Amino acid sequence: MRQSYINLVAAAFAPTTIAKIMSITALLVEQSGVIPYRIQDGEIEVMLITSSTGKRWVIPKGLIEPDMTPQDSAAKEAWEEAGLLGKVLPDLLGTYKYQKSGHTCHVEVFLLPVQTILENWPEASKRKRQWVSIPKAIKRVNEPELKLILADLPNQF
Repeated sequence: MRQSYINLVAAAFAPTTIAKIMSITALLVEQSGVIPYRIQDGEIEVMLITSSTGKRWVIPKGLIEPDMTPQDSAAKEAWEEAGLLGKVLPDLLGTYKYQKSGHTCHVEVFLLPVQTILENWPEASKRKRQWVSIPKAIKRVNEPELKLILADLPNQF
């Protein structure tokens, strides 16, 4: 009798069962990201990067690592995805949501004053990066809530 209960519990956690549960329920994926910026000739410029598919312009972002703060995790993503180093500011700028692979991703956004731009970084072969003005960044990104965060950026200084 005890063995049959163990088998039932084990079956409940079988990969196919988990996949079925995930396909039925909406999963909220927690992420953090940064708006990397610099002041060039008295104007704020932000760095956008291409998505992993190269089809969209986005900010560096990714899953919040279990052993990291959202800010530290976002700094790691800025290095991996854009080759940017700096100290992420502690205050949350805002949040936005987007859909990816059937899941809703919730992104906490922070500011990153860029101190170093690396020539070689982990995802250099996968992504393009470009410094742009705030109006150009607003036009390039797709997510309405991210557009609002970018539009409010001058008020942060």
